[in-house]
Amino acid sequence: MEINADFEQIATAHTAQMDWVDSPIVGVSRRMLDRIGDEVARATSIVRYAQGSSFSPHVHSGGEEFLVLNGVFQDEHGDFPEGTYIRNPIGTAHKPGSEPGCEIFVKLWQFDDAEKEILRVDTEKLTLSALPNTQGVSNAVLYEDARETVQIQQWDAGTEQSVGDPGGAEILMIRGAINYDGETFSQHEWIRLPCNKSVTMMAGNDGARIWMKTRHLTEIKTPPSS
Repeated sequence: MEINADFEQIATAHTAQMDWVDSPIVGVSRRMLDRIGDEVARATSIVRYAQGSSFSPHVHSGGEEFLVLNGVFQDEHGDFPEGTYIRNPIGTAHKPGSEPGCEIFVKLWQFDDAEKEILRVDTEKLTLSALPNTQGVSNAVLYEDARETVQIQQWDAGTEQSVGDPGGAEILMIRGAINYDGETFSQHEWIRLPCNKSVTMMAGNDGARIWMKTRHLTEIKTPPSS
C-alpha cells in the first residue's frame, strides 16, 4: 500500500473529511496520511481508539512516536492525556489502549537505529519562548538530534511565516488554523513539505498551535520487504 509516498511532492490532508479505516483490531481505526507498506509500514496516521479498546502487545521494530490529540492514551507505563508527546525507540514494547477512548497522531518506522531515549512530554505544560528573529512565533523543542527537530509552535493571530527546511518539514495543526495556498487547515489537519521547499503560511484569527517536525525527510526509511 502506498499513500502520499512520493516525498518529493507536497502532501496535505483535511482529516475531518477522511473516512476512518478499520485496523485488524476491533475498536481501533485509522486515517492514513502517508504510508509505505501494509500492516507493517512506514506510516503517518491519526489513530482512534474506541472506549475500552486496546491493541495487542507488540515490539516497535522501527520505532514509534505519537501525540495524544484527545482523550487518554493508556499502556502499562501510565495514563497519558491530551497533549502528551511520546517517543518509543526501536526495540521497546507495550500494550496500548484506552478505557475512555482517544485519538493519537502517530508515526511508525521512522527512527534512527542509534536512538535509545524513551521520551514522554506533556506539551500542554510547556513554557514556550519567543523564537529569535521571528515576530509572532513562540516555540518549545520536544526532541532534537543530528537528523531531526520536533517542536511545538504557537503563532499569534495573523502571523505570516515562511515554512520549510532543506531536510523537509511536516506540520500537524493542534488548535486554531493556518491559511496556505488558498486553503484553511484547522485542528488535526496535516501538511508535509519536501526537502528544499518553502511556502508562506498565515495564522488565522485565533492564531495557531502547531506540532512541527523538520530535517527528517532526507532519508526515507522503510520496513524490510516480507
